[in-house]
Amino acid sequence: MRIVVGVDGTETAETAALVAGRLAQALQADLHLLMAFKRDAVEQFEGGTQEVVLSTAEQATAVVERSARRIRKVFPDVQVVPASVRGRAVESLVRYAESIDAGLIVVGNKRAQGIGRILGSVAHDVTATAPCDVYVAHTQA
Repeated sequence: MRIVVGVDGTETAETAALVAGRLAQALQADLHLLMAFKRDAVEQFEGGTQEVVLSTAEQATAVVERSARRIRKVFPDVQVVPASVRGRAVESLVRYAESIDAGLIVVGNKRAQGIGRILGSVAHDVTATAPCDVYVAHTQA
């Protein structure tokens, strides 16, 4: 079995990833951590004699790798697969889950306020379009 969880560096996403790790351990499943980014923008900074180039794709990879390290520390027996893809969160989670034949997608229940509630949330939209079961993790304190 394969489980997919979206990460973005927020506390809510990290909590969902820990829940997904616990499920992966209990189900002896592989855990795929996915970070979606909207576009691959490259920014260039010059300071003194150094030039630094930052890519949105590189930043996404760094975030998902950091999450993977945390999950591996807590759940050393779980096979963790970090991935980053360009696209919107909902569509990326659904497409990725389809591409690996995932049995479960884990999302957090970050509560939308105001306009976010009208437009819908990642959790709501994933549950409506997912190719597999969806587990909504309680991520609010």
